[in-house]
Amino acid sequence: MKVFLFSLFISSYCFAQMPETDIWLVNIVKKEGKYSYENPLNISNRKGYDNQPSFTDDNKGIYFVSDKVENQTDIFIYNIKHKTINPIFQTRESEYSPTLTTDNKFITCVVVLTDSSQQLYNYHIENKLPAVEISKGIPNTDSVGYFTWLNKDTVLYYKLTEPHSLRAWDITTNKDVWICDYPIRAFKKTGNTSQFIYGIKKDSTSVEFRIYNPMLRESKVYATYPSVAEDFIWNNELGLIKSENSDLLNYNPLTKNWELLFSFSSIGIKKITRFVFDSKNKRLAIVSNL
Repeated sequence: MKVFLFSLFISSYCFAQMPETDIWLVNIVKKEGKYSYENPLNISNRKGYDNQPSFTDDNKGIYFVSDKVENQTDIFIYNIKHKTINPIFQTRESEYSPTLTTDNKFITCVVVLTDSSQQLYNYHIENKLPAVEISKGIPNTDSVGYFTWLNKDTVLYYKLTEPHSLRAWDITTNKDVWICDYPIRAFKKTGNTSQFIYGIKKDSTSVEFRIYNPMLRESKVYATYPSVAEDFIWNNELGLIKSENSDLLNYNPLTKNWELLFSFSSIGIKKITRFVFDSKNKRLAIVSNL
């Protein structure tokens, strides 16, 4: 595996370089078209790496990865009602980015294997069957950095090539399609369409956000921002949202301006590196680099 300075998925020999991170949970309030948050809670609140949160299908819990065991990351779940943390899967390998499949039966993760390669595995939620590697079918496979499911058959993934590239892989036909080089690490499906949004580092100072139409096999510029911060999501209600230091910014396609959605500086958050809304926009989980 090639070792890249900005990869979050780091093999065990350099595990000590993992950043110190906390996961925060806030409730979202919408009143007269305005958004605010309340009841901020640091749900990890410990020294170490707690990262990559995603909500359970019923929004009652949060999956995340943690290095509670030295030189090892495993999948845990936070129970929102009871404020408890329990392990879901603990293996000899390190897991990252736990993400539900479209049928909600599996958690897909990037797994760092003993040979330092990074592959996609499915973990069955209910019966705890052995994990199944799914990325072995990718033609000319290389280490997988980040990913998202576009539908039940298609994975959009960040491939650790030189240069790094964004690709779409159809698991039924084994067709692997190049999308772009120099992508940022976030990319998301846009609502219930077949389209997805991704970002490209145009230079060392800016990111260009583009929407790709698989039917037409073309992309169009949607927005730009003068920063190389890589974390954004597509929210079905609010559209494009990105992080910048302690703030979340919302892009307004009518005015073509970025507007402040939330600022978390007052609770001590200095740099947001990941964030995710639950499916009903009632809660928001935030990763804060310490």
